[in-house]
Amino acid sequence: MCAQLLSTQPYKGTRDFYPDDMRLRNWFFGKIRSALELAAFDEYNGPMLESLEIYAAKSGEEIASKQTYNFLDRADRSLAIRPEMTPTVARMVAAKMNELTFPLRWFSIPNMYRYEATQRGRLREFWQLNVDVFGCDTYEADLDVIISAIRIMQAFGADETMFTVRINNRRFFNDVISAIAGTDAEGSRAVSKVVDRKNKVSRESYEKDMTALGLDGNKIAKIDALYNMSVDEATALCPDSQGSRELMDLFAALRASGLDKYCVFDFGIIRGLDYYTGTVFEVFDNAPENNRAMFGGGRYDNLVGLFVKNAKISGVGYGMGDVTLENFLVTHGLVPDLYKAETKVLITRFDDVPYTEYLSLTDKLQSAGVVTSLYLGSKKFGKQIDYAVKGHYSHIVIMGASELEKGVVKIKDLEKREEAEVALDKLGEYFTKG
Repeated sequence: MCAQLLSTQPYKGTRDFYPDDMRLRNWFFGKIRSALELAAFDEYNGPMLESLEIYAAKSGEEIASKQTYNFLDRADRSLAIRPEMTPTVARMVAAKMNELTFPLRWFSIPNMYRYEATQRGRLREFWQLNVDVFGCDTYEADLDVIISAIRIMQAFGADETMFTVRINNRRFFNDVISAIAGTDAEGSRAVSKVVDRKNKVSRESYEKDMTALGLDGNKIAKIDALYNMSVDEATALCPDSQGSRELMDLFAALRASGLDKYCVFDFGIIRGLDYYTGTVFEVFDNAPENNRAMFGGGRYDNLVGLFVKNAKISGVGYGMGDVTLENFLVTHGLVPDLYKAETKVLITRFDDVPYTEYLSLTDKLQSAGVVTSLYLGSKKFGKQIDYAVKGHYSHIVIMGASELEKGVVKIKDLEKREEAEVALDKLGEYFTKG
């Protein structure tokens, strides 16, 4: 009787990353890092485990109670595996707020866990780029993070036909809803929850939820009209709102920078997390087969105050998940051949040449900065060639007894199907010249 074999599948909603997968991930994370470092953002990180209460306090009930992997440690402390990064970075800023130089421009690419239903673009374990600016109270910080998002997309070769940044303002939203529906702040918040999920439910369900909050058909129609308005039309309805002024300043700056072609006003953009207070935005994939929000963020002026009494450090930022980014890149054909033009050398072996001679060749090339591997084991030459092709090697080095005696090697370019004979003392130079 055989013991039951263990499953080879990873835990639901998580992924195995084989070498080709890691090559893709490292490529697009490298692109992101380069774009942000060019704009003088600094990288940070934080712990995988946090106190559950920081999510309960500011991320909202949905994340804190339903989507975290949480547990009691041996000292009966309630901990959670991080489902997002914003509370962590706010805690870090609060811890050293008197030592840091503001404004801060930080980013990180940590992995997160959320216990939720898996679907295209949404897994339980994911990596997420987080970009934040702390210590700037004006629309300039909002503009800075939105520009960084656009620059990242451009770094991958994306243009305005491929994605759109949809922008709103929570202060403006609350003021407009209060004016239309006659609600207080809590009432506007309740309406925002309905608006936030309007594209995920039927029209009948949307109207039913609005009616349950005390809105009649006329008020619902006034709100509906806002979804199709330009930023100038919408802000004219509530010109004295602080949020209205922030929107006007932001869009004026986008127009002046020439980046307004990537951006539109969208009254339906809310961002469901409770801590957003001002500008909010989401970046949408425009491809019909993948038309969805890829990532987004916004301003959270009062989050640092959760950790330090009377702290007044504003923040604005966004999170971009690796799954949705990869889907976008694949959908638009923006993933290049990651092996093309890469020099990667395999040194083949023959039984009539001492192993130490091949080790010497390997060391010579690696010392010259050439990616090189010595074939392991003893197989026929044809098998070694097959291994090189499947392993994406660009060249093979051939040295049998006759080549060793002459002090040369043969180098075969697998793509061009060309062969050259090179002196041993010129081997490193052959790959590094030019």
